[in-house]
Amino acid sequence: MPDVLDLACELIRRPSVTPADEGCQAMISERLATAGFMCRHLRFGEVDNLWATHGTDGPVLAFLGHTDVVPPGPHGAWASPPFEPTVRNGLLYGRGAADMKGSVAAMVVALEDFVRAYPDHPGIVALLITSDEEGVAVDGVKRVVETFQAEGVRIDYCVVGEPSAKAALGDLIRVGRRGSLSGTVRVRGIQGHVAYPEKALNPIHAFAPALAELAAEHWDNGNEDFPPTSFQVSNLNSGTGANNVIPGELVALVNFRYGTVSAAADLQARAEAILARHGVDASIEWSTSGAPFLTPAGGHLREVAVEACRALRGEAPEQSTGGGTSDGRFIAPMGAEVVEVGPVNATIHKVDECVRIADLERLPGLYRDIMQRMFA
Repeated sequence: MPDVLDLACELIRRPSVTPADEGCQAMISERLATAGFMCRHLRFGEVDNLWATHGTDGPVLAFLGHTDVVPPGPHGAWASPPFEPTVRNGLLYGRGAADMKGSVAAMVVALEDFVRAYPDHPGIVALLITSDEEGVAVDGVKRVVETFQAEGVRIDYCVVGEPSAKAALGDLIRVGRRGSLSGTVRVRGIQGHVAYPEKALNPIHAFAPALAELAAEHWDNGNEDFPPTSFQVSNLNSGTGANNVIPGELVALVNFRYGTVSAAADLQARAEAILARHGVDASIEWSTSGAPFLTPAGGHLREVAVEACRALRGEAPEQSTGGGTSDGRFIAPMGAEVVEVGPVNATIHKVDECVRIADLERLPGLYRDIMQRMFA
């Protein structure tokens, strides 16, 4: 299907480093409007969002994607320029090829094909695109959902085009994601000379036993859908740069990835209790970027996605809740069933990001099959 390759190349040529869109959504909107879609542009701050719908009544099946990409890093490290789509050995190279301009192109082509074949289809098929997925994710899908909820706009089913596959298109779909709870821990000490420790309070020494317990703590057992909760320290900073000064403060950035067994508030309370038990004088600023969500077994969209992947590959896909977070975390609280189906994720965010052209050309058919099983 050369059309999807051509569109993916056009999108990659636009250096839409988050939160920039660089005209990607305008190009998509023009195509979908020609196909009979109603297109609505929602701009919040520096972020562009596009909502395109076809149909007038019934359940809403939305495809969700993003046109923004992460920075490419040093251009000289790439075998070919990151924003010049290049085909080599059956692969399409360029920033966003896999994450996720390839999927966006496939969604557009699939939606065009579906409404051409079924102009009077039941239900509503839609595309929601943002330029704020790779960034802070404040003025993107999060704001769009807030707007939709205020207006009474609903989404019943959502297919996220994040690259989900491990080795081949359709070998894995995501049926949920873990929640992400982050904390900024500020441990207060008393600065002083290292030769006179009795006149100071070293925050590194104070925090070390508590950190050891936090790292060793068994937070929960997980369940059949989610692995056990994990705790990680991503940054640890203290000191003045001099070797003869006891620092006055330590700052640690920590993160929990958790499923539906634990609640964010309980994890916070347990972490704070460990610090208190060790007598650590600290404050913690907590933030939750997304709660865990799950489309349970038996959910209509989950069953349809599994069958569509089975038809593509001849075997059922693995059904996973692994990985980081996605914008699906904003759609699920609307009461929507959410699944993630996309190309192989081996090169996302890397130098020489690429997607297999054979997978890219099969992806519109997979998305169209999902729509046909839902509505046709």
